[in-house]
Amino acid sequence: MGDAILIAGAASRPRESADSRPRWWQRALRRRVLERLATLRSGSIRLRERGATLELGDVRGRLGTVELEVASPEFWTSLACAGGVGAGESFVAGHWSSPDLVRLLRLLVADRDVLLAVDRGLLSLPRRLLLRAGHWLRDNTRIGSARNIAGHYDLGDELFAQFLDPTMTYSSAWFAGPDCSLEDAQREKLRRLCRLVDLAPGDRLLEIGTGWGSLAVCAAREFGAHVTTTTISKNQFAAAKERARTAGVAHSVQVLQRDYRDLEGTFDKVLSCEMIEAVGAKWLPTFLRVAAARLRPGGLFGLQAITIRDQHYARAVRSVDYVKRHVFPGSFIPSVAAIVAAAAANTDFRLVQMVDFGDHYATTLARWRAAMHMHPGAFRERGGDALLRAWDFYFAYCEAGFRERNLGVCQLRFERAGGARSVTP
Repeated sequence: MGDAILIAGAASRPRESADSRPRWWQRALRRRVLERLATLRSGSIRLRERGATLELGDVRGRLGTVELEVASPEFWTSLACAGGVGAGESFVAGHWSSPDLVRLLRLLVADRDVLLAVDRGLLSLPRRLLLRAGHWLRDNTRIGSARNIAGHYDLGDELFAQFLDPTMTYSSAWFAGPDCSLEDAQREKLRRLCRLVDLAPGDRLLEIGTGWGSLAVCAAREFGAHVTTTTISKNQFAAAKERARTAGVAHSVQVLQRDYRDLEGTFDKVLSCEMIEAVGAKWLPTFLRVAAARLRPGGLFGLQAITIRDQHYARAVRSVDYVKRHVFPGSFIPSVAAIVAAAAANTDFRLVQMVDFGDHYATTLARWRAAMHMHPGAFRERGGDALLRAWDFYFAYCEAGFRERNLGVCQLRFERAGGARSVTP
């Protein structure tokens, strides 16, 4: 992880602005932001700008002191007028950098009230309203979901291949130890998901959200299941079919290019790995009703989901952050309480097991980020240095959330009642 930070810091050093002298309004915005940053409690920021150095926050905090270098006064405008989204956009534009981006973002996550105090100001209100309107227009209807998924996953398989392991698994791995390779950790995660629903030879398994096919292949090849898996990504549909053929399990794996709401049939087990984040808060009850409707009475539903702390869920649903705006359009992060409540209100599911392994996701993201900086060519070819910085910020932003336990990742096992109660999707 240390190597990843050094590589990223070098790649993300800010560009000197042609005119780095702030305008009068930027000086006013700077003063306002500095007042907020001075109240940091979990650590301090050593701010470097135009040859001057300023210490902000508590140097005795648990996260220590982290450096932030400002290359353009546009940073202050972006932060004051767009909060966390503006900070990310300004980073991508090259207005600022940090040699330890993850720790800097951890500090802002740990003392989230400080950044929220900036974000909630009147200056940021117009941008916040625009962001909410844009997110509302990204509603995950059937057409909207297809557009949103294409906006991220259909960027090109060669881009994802630069940082994913050979299984092309784009979700949290499960590390048996610090020396475990990413590929071994992903294969362990896949097996754990299969064991989560007691997958056995001959079981009819439905997977909602195919990815590039790694879970479907594992379920068929290692557990002897008959798998039906569905995706709405054109790239992933073609890649998953080819992966099943290459693995010699095409006869046991049926890959569909179909919205989860249009699925048919009854299955013994249902699995979904980090697809729930793409359904949207509005559609969470529908997603769970579909899972229950496709599952035989007494069957098991295994779900791997990124989660947010219950206390922050309501506000997160109402707001738009950097990931919603620039990485996963139409997405949301559920809380465990929201998932369980929606399942209780809309299905006959009963939660019988749950494990949180958010620290494994932090390690996964650190590995992805390091790999991306070792092989940046696909990103630069696709979108230049700006795309590389955008994904650098995305990975670091998410890792910070997991390190500070604002985010978690859970595997949940639901059991459907064995009675005759019907479930309508």
